Amino acid sequence: MATRLSSPVESPSAPPRRRLVVRLIAWSVVLLIPVLFLFSGNDEPSDDARAPRVAVAHAPSVSATPKASVAPKGGKHLPRAQPTRLRIPAIGVDAPFVGLAIGASGQLEPPPADDVNLVGWQANGVSPGEAGTAIIAGHVDTATSPAVFAGLSEVEKGTRFSVNRSDGRTAVFVVDSVETFAKDAFPDDRVYADTPQAQVRLITCAGDYDHSVKDYTDNLVVFAHLV
Repeated sequence: MATRLSSPVESPSAPPRRRLVVRLIAWSVVLLIPVLFLFSGNDEPSDDARAPRVAVAHAPSVSATPKASVAPKGGKHLPRAQPTRLRIPAIGVDAPFVGLAIGASGQLEPPPADDVNLVGWQANGVSPGEAGTAIIAGHVDTATSPAVFAGLSEVEKGTRFSVNRSDGRTAVFVVDSVETFAKDAFPDDRVYADTPQAQVRLITCAGDYDHSVKDYTDNLVVFAHLV
């Protein structure tokens, strides 16, 4: 999934809840997360197909990343806990999580490219179910096959999905909207802004594949809230 995370997100020191502003940036494999990841498709010429495509999500600048929520908690929310599994029955997603860290470049590192059924979350950001905006990113495809978020564009408003957590609880979310944004016009404030409610963004690559930069032109973002 070619998600461009332009300005990276800096790892906050300690607060349990941080506004996750992530722009996925392209890596040499799949995704740019602050959001997403992709490899070259099966229809690529043989020479081009030898190297995996890198698709990543749009990443916010360090200065745009809040160190902690300043808004009072509102609505239903859960305490902080690590996510363990994402389930989206409507599109057949049942995938484990991997924590993503901020690399030396100041950008969020992508999930491993060799596992097509894996989603990542920014481990120093808001956890799914916690008050604030949690970010979950996944590859849309690889050089050889579709990946975990290949069907994300089929999700509709009102669709429910769940996140299993390390505290034994299950956070259930309902989709508010599904939108596509050009990577060069990505609305950071809207996607990554901190919120008093428990919200989640699912992000992957979309649009056309640009061979010159080995990345997709757009990002697909699913906006959802805890119910």
